[in-house]
Amino acid sequence: MTLPMKTPSKIDTLESARRILGVEIEGLKALSENIDDSFDKAITLISEMKSRKNGRLILSGIGKSGHVATKIAATMASTGTPSFFVHPNEASHGDLGMITEEDIVLLLSNSGENSELSDIIAYTRRFNITLIAMTSNPNSALAKHSDLALLIPKAKEACSIGMAPTTSTTMMLALGDALAVTLLEMMGLTREDFSQFHPGGKLGQKLKKVEDLMLPLEELPCVSPAMTMDEVIVVMAEKNIGSAIITAEDKTVMGIITDGDLKRFMGPDFLTLTAENVMSTNPKSIKPDALAAEGLDIMMNHFKTPITSLIVTEEGKLCGLLRIQQCLQAGIA
Repeated sequence: MTLPMKTPSKIDTLESARRILGVEIEGLKALSENIDDSFDKAITLISEMKSRKNGRLILSGIGKSGHVATKIAATMASTGTPSFFVHPNEASHGDLGMITEEDIVLLLSNSGENSELSDIIAYTRRFNITLIAMTSNPNSALAKHSDLALLIPKAKEACSIGMAPTTSTTMMLALGDALAVTLLEMMGLTREDFSQFHPGGKLGQKLKKVEDLMLPLEELPCVSPAMTMDEVIVVMAEKNIGSAIITAEDKTVMGIITDGDLKRFMGPDFLTLTAENVMSTNPKSIKPDALAAEGLDIMMNHFKTPITSLIVTEEGKLCGLLRIQQCLQAGIA
């Protein structure tokens, strides 16, 4: 059925947006004020589940709550808690087999009375699978049959007719984030650990390490300090990087020769000079396990004019070269 078209009312759109956001903010305040030890118990249960070899957190819900559950599952998975979403209708047609006794099921329903959830609830009770409810109705079938209920406070929906799930789903989403981030903090997840779950996308790019992008040692124009400049230039031309790195026999970095150094020493006897005569000493370097974004910042912002490459060393020994081109091509900017 298609609803008849109505002439849009003239309203102050900005005022409407502020009112709607204000209602949802009040809901979040109420959620924060009413959070209790059930949250701590949920964290303990999920932590214990994670310590088991095959434990996963299974999210489910129907309608708007299902969409929120999908997002919470994605957030959990990306922050180190194995998790996925099971649609309740699909669960009733075979997907219940995806849920094991090692798992915890987190069911979302504002009313707690959705008939679509009944098969999942019954399955968890039959096989002694931990069930956590997220609902605003403590007297609902979902809350009564769960092992633990995370209660969402009753709050006014931001919808002007008070029917569309808005404030209630915002609170569910925020409570899911609180669970995920608390678990993240408990396990001491670092930025580098986090990048393992995000190898693609802008975030993953920014968290790439220098060693992921650097040119390896065998591709670098390495020369000895006693090598004459006519020999150095040949090496620079062969490697085509725009610089030469002067190293001792044990690959300790002694200096670097760049295009700028060539211009400064150009003269009649230039080709007879040694690399040691021309090189710039104490070149800036970075460790291979540093973030590539840090290397890009050094190249772009730590010199009067940006440099195009950065030596990579481990305990003073040359192990690679980070070039600005690689950083930009990888989307690190």
